[in-house]
Amino acid sequence: MALTCVSSGTLHGVEAHSVEVEVNAGESGQIDIKLVGLPDAAVRESVDRVTTAIKNSALRWPNKPITINLAPADIRKEGPSFDLPIALGMAALDEERNGRLKQGALEKCSVAGELALDGRVRPIKGILPLTIQAKREGKKAILVPAENAAEASIVEGIYVYGVDTIRSAYELLSGDKSVRPHDLDREAFFQSKQDYPIDFNEVKGQAHAKRALEVAMAGGHNILMLGSPGTGKSMLAKRLVTILPTMTEQEAIETTKIHSVAGLVDAKNSFLATRPFRSPHHTISDVGLLGGSSHPTPGEVSLAHNGLLFLDELPEFRRSTLEVLRQPLEDGRVTISRAAGKFTFPSRFSLVAAMNPCPCGYLGDPARECRCSPNQIEKYLQRISGPLLDRIDLHIDVPAVDFQELRTEKGGESSAAIRQRVEEARAIQLQRFISHPGVNCNCDMGTREVSEFCKLSPASEHTLEQAMDSLNFSARAYDRILKVSRTLADLEGERDIKEMHVLESIQYRTLDRNLWA
Repeated sequence: MALTCVSSGTLHGVEAHSVEVEVNAGESGQIDIKLVGLPDAAVRESVDRVTTAIKNSALRWPNKPITINLAPADIRKEGPSFDLPIALGMAALDEERNGRLKQGALEKCSVAGELALDGRVRPIKGILPLTIQAKREGKKAILVPAENAAEASIVEGIYVYGVDTIRSAYELLSGDKSVRPHDLDREAFFQSKQDYPIDFNEVKGQAHAKRALEVAMAGGHNILMLGSPGTGKSMLAKRLVTILPTMTEQEAIETTKIHSVAGLVDAKNSFLATRPFRSPHHTISDVGLLGGSSHPTPGEVSLAHNGLLFLDELPEFRRSTLEVLRQPLEDGRVTISRAAGKFTFPSRFSLVAAMNPCPCGYLGDPARECRCSPNQIEKYLQRISGPLLDRIDLHIDVPAVDFQELRTEKGGESSAAIRQRVEEARAIQLQRFISHPGVNCNCDMGTREVSEFCKLSPASEHTLEQAMDSLNFSARAYDRILKVSRTLADLEGERDIKEMHVLESIQYRTLDRNLWA
């Protein structure tokens, strides 16, 4: 056998592309190993790792010139995941000393894994998209590092074999060793990962804020909380994921793919069945938030896909950093162009932000005096651009909780009770927008959908007109009020938007009413 082919794959964003590892032994010439096919530095270094690992595993390759081609040649290959397929391809060439691989075994499976010098197989990033690609290519099985086996087993319709050494991988393919595929009860596994360690009933007081947060999650709206330090803004934000609709299995796989590519999935946390909550520090860079670097990886907006992105102390973020949020908030995805290529990462999330009302934090506080000048307050608020604020549907006050509320032992509603109402409202919206592609909930509505689904009665229209005139609401606030009013009606199962819904929606425009006008 002068040529062997081993199927593998390479990552491009959060998707995988099929790669054929071709290993050929020449008849004569200088004994050398050449690796071609647009490899990066990590792939080029694999030759040294592979040859040492083969020797230390009591396997051999022919004493002939070896050429290794990673096809297709026009796609850049990155990372150490090609170690194992290259090693198996080289070892398969030496039938006389290594034995003969089981007929057709290499054709039916895909292989990925990094090798240690002693022949051990180390875990790699992105095994979930690689497994999905192998199944898409019609492979019957995939060989992965043992620590990645649980993650790969999430994909139905393909056998997953976890191997811990190159020797065990070779013996499995040659039929010398009988190994059962990794067994995973997907439904039980999915259910076991859906528990949150926190609950909304742990939050004392803040009835108005809780109501606004429920409305925001019911309609998928972005929300901004204003309040003095210590009023519980962060505590509320962290519990928001517990009232979002339970993730479907498809959403969980999408989310896990992103975290797998970012290297945030391990043997203990191989699957994300709860919605992600990402809270980057205000010193984060544009690349850290959006994603990028020379070989683009997901940023915080993509890691928050299907979940929440919480930006605490919003005005402290660099303005340029906040501006990059506009595309993912609008399109639900991020497109990054680099020398290595053009990459698209999904980023459909709800934005939850928190800020103080002024630089010192005590503007409007009944117990402490604000020492900020009007000019300082204006400059502080102007750190948030109009276009970004335009994408935030609700902004609410979060006042300090009084002593009696803190001392009470009675908790509020549980997350499960609130989540049920949110899911019922979301179900109404999914049915409403069934013939409107790209619109899944009220926050996604464009001008056409707002005109069609947010019609007001004469009394409601008169109320909104008075609010626009007396409170100096902007045009952008008008659409936001209509969308939130639609969500309030959905929460109550009402077909039409009523005047009380409009009135409540107006209350959720704190910046327009008090500070931003």
